[in-house]
Amino acid sequence: MNKMRIITVITALVVVGIYWAIVFVGNKEVDKERTIKVGFVYDGDESAPYTYNFIKAQRKIEEYDFDGRVTVTAKTNITEEKGEQAMIELINEDCDLIITTSYGYQESAKKLAKDNPKVQFCEATGDNANDDPLPNYHTFMGKIYEGRYISGIVAGMKLKELIDAGVIVKDQARIGYVAAFPYAEVISGYTAFILGVRSIVPTATMDVRYTNTWTSYNLEKTCTEQLIEDGCVIISQHSDTIGPAVACEEAADKGNVVYHVGYNQSMIDVAPTTTLVSSRIDWSIYILAAVKSVLNNEPIEKNIEGNVNGNDVGAGLEHNWIQILDVNSLIAAEGTEEAVQDNIEGFKKNQIKVFKGDYKGVDPFDPNDTIDLSTGYVENEKASAPSFHYILDGVVNVIE
Repeated sequence: MNKMRIITVITALVVVGIYWAIVFVGNKEVDKERTIKVGFVYDGDESAPYTYNFIKAQRKIEEYDFDGRVTVTAKTNITEEKGEQAMIELINEDCDLIITTSYGYQESAKKLAKDNPKVQFCEATGDNANDDPLPNYHTFMGKIYEGRYISGIVAGMKLKELIDAGVIVKDQARIGYVAAFPYAEVISGYTAFILGVRSIVPTATMDVRYTNTWTSYNLEKTCTEQLIEDGCVIISQHSDTIGPAVACEEAADKGNVVYHVGYNQSMIDVAPTTTLVSSRIDWSIYILAAVKSVLNNEPIEKNIEGNVNGNDVGAGLEHNWIQILDVNSLIAAEGTEEAVQDNIEGFKKNQIKVFKGDYKGVDPFDPNDTIDLSTGYVENEKASAPSFHYILDGVVNVIE
């Protein structure tokens, strides 16, 4: 009798197991038939390196073998004021996933995410995902300060070469920086850059000019020309066009000693005799994983390698989110490529502390908010969006 009961129980379990196996397989078959539409909102177009960097990610989605299950659409040249309308249009076009690519879009994106719970929103460079979190609103960004610090080392090595060769004297070790806005993202980046420079040339200083816009070729070019006229011999940028690179190349053609460090794409093609190096975030790593997640009805953060904090993900060189682009061997100082590789490995092994040293800084909007870097500051520790927002005393000069 006991044996019969055991056999009956086993039989029942087998039947139940077969039933759930059928259900599971059935669901997988349904998943394989699922299709989604992905929409992008860009503040520029392909002519702007920042936007083009995202378009590269968009093209990777289009080229990926999704068996026709993923379609992509995009809105270009959308000002921050018109961002919400562009997102509404994408919602009305039945987009399942909307990728917004400018910090100024985030408030509208989160508002629409709340109103449209079936649509997933991913905001690049945003910092509001974990404030009253929503299951369908996410933020992401790469640790670009790592790329800027290494680019600063490249610039510092060139600066040292110029000093050693007698082309300039130590007092002329001045860096110029074309910056969009006085946001933490921008301040963190140019601080990392000058600290990279000063790891090679400790006396170097930096002048910063703000454009107060992300995308203005003419204004960025004009700011660069002013920095060169003021005596800056290396120019870098956190702005979205090739204006600074072109300005440096034109100045060099006129006999000025000046070099350039780019952002978002290699700029050697437009400034072959002045651009030393560039760095960028590879957005495709996150975006491709997000598309796969939405396609398979899985949580986005579950499927992305990086530092996950709630609905926010960031990563750096350790997960290949950051790339150092095309060291210009024709003009870079001797040993530059080796130094770049050494520092890439240093970041991957968590051996480099960028925001640390005999420096003090102040918040440009609150003189009572100061920092002493003798004990160090850990950037991107709890969020993908940069948070360092201090102007270093005696090192960085913001020109109004």
